[in-house]
Amino acid sequence: PRRRMRYHQQIPKEILEDPQLQEAMKILPKNYSFEVPKTIWRLKSAKSKRVALQFPEGLLMYSCILSDIISKFAGVETVIMGDVTYGACCVDDLSASALGCDFVIHYGHSCLVPVDPNGPLKMLYVFVEIAIDVNHLCSSLQASFKAETKVHLAGTIQ
Repeated sequence: PRRRMRYHQQIPKEILEDPQLQEAMKILPKNYSFEVPKTIWRLKSAKSKRVALQFPEGLLMYSCILSDIISKFAGVETVIMGDVTYGACCVDDLSASALGCDFVIHYGHSCLVPVDPNGPLKMLYVFVEIAIDVNHLCSSLQASFKAETKVHLAGTIQ
């Protein structure tokens, strides 16, 4: 059987190396990957005009910053979806369509729901990676607690 070739579309250098964009992104936490250059490139490529931004509760605090950056550098109007999302299964495409959006950016999870490329809305899933310095975490715990202290850690993907 013949292998299918994959063509990777690369983000143009003028976006990746834009000094104004780099400066604007400095306000975002350095250990979070919001894929801003990729987002801007996709929106420009799609010739989008009005974009819905959807976030889980834990990332909603960055919504205004991302909205400002995306609006300025992609030349689009953004709408921040106020309802909290709990996963890729909760993409609010109906509200986005009702608000006149032509593109939805869903932050927080990878694409778990198939996207119809011929559908009325274009979609970008941004899996926000958060880099954690495990050595620093361990050092902080050791400095804060006695060796015999039991420490329980809990987390969520939300």
